[in-house]
Amino acid sequence: MRHARFCVTIGSLATAALFVPACSPSAHDNSAAANRVTDAETASFVNRMAGEEPPVPEGKPFALSEKTDLLEFVYAYPGQAAAVPALVSKLGKGMTEAKANALKMAREDQKSAREAGYPFRPHSLETRWTVTADTPRLLALQSQTYIFTGGAHGMTGYDTLFWDRRRKRETSLAAMMTSPTAFAAAIHDGFCKELDRQRAKKRGASVVRGDDDFTKCIDPMKEVLALTSKDGKLIDSVTVVVGPYSAGPYAEGTYEVAIPVDAAIRKAIKTEYQDAFIPA
Repeated sequence: MRHARFCVTIGSLATAALFVPACSPSAHDNSAAANRVTDAETASFVNRMAGEEPPVPEGKPFALSEKTDLLEFVYAYPGQAAAVPALVSKLGKGMTEAKANALKMAREDQKSAREAGYPFRPHSLETRWTVTADTPRLLALQSQTYIFTGGAHGMTGYDTLFWDRRRKRETSLAAMMTSPTAFAAAIHDGFCKELDRQRAKKRGASVVRGDDDFTKCIDPMKEVLALTSKDGKLIDSVTVVVGPYSAGPYAEGTYEVAIPVDAAIRKAIKTEYQDAFIPA
């Protein structure tokens, strides 16, 4: 845009006819530009066929931190997300809505506290997005949100966000599954085994099955499912993130149950997404 304005300004000082050639590309320039685009597209295609992907651009990490008498608010996301305009728009909208709702609740609680004659305890809302997988095909993000509204302790929640780089659009794990039933069957046994191993480690004793959620195997499909990658090339595991109170008492905190991708999991993924997952 600066180049265009520069051309118009110079043209107004002299004659337009003299400066049109300097501001308008020639047929040779158009041809050279077209060849450069073609060369870039060809190189990208060749790289994909050879199993290589061009480097993924990264933006500047975003972080906002504010503290008032009403609310301590934090929102952050990594540079990989900042490099995708659609994700910047989505996360920005989510941040604005979350802050507005948190401030509204804090004001209402402050008013109630004043009327009841007891001290108001400032609220907190902290959301931090991190990368769990950064591969040529998929960018997988996971958020951890801490909420405190004046009670005995705060609560922590989780969410995920997946970006399909090849199709340049947001997707979901559900969209990658052949069916929820097939995927649930593929991860169930591995999840239950690893969950009990982690429970036993935290409790210092083997898990004895009972009727409550703190001893039985819970449904992993009702929890947050994150995609993870160790080498940055392919998805190699599915991590079930289980928040406090879901699989154990609050003191046990969050469980992160990683299930390596195997033949059963890969089979439960649609064909068009299987190249994003490690071969079984």
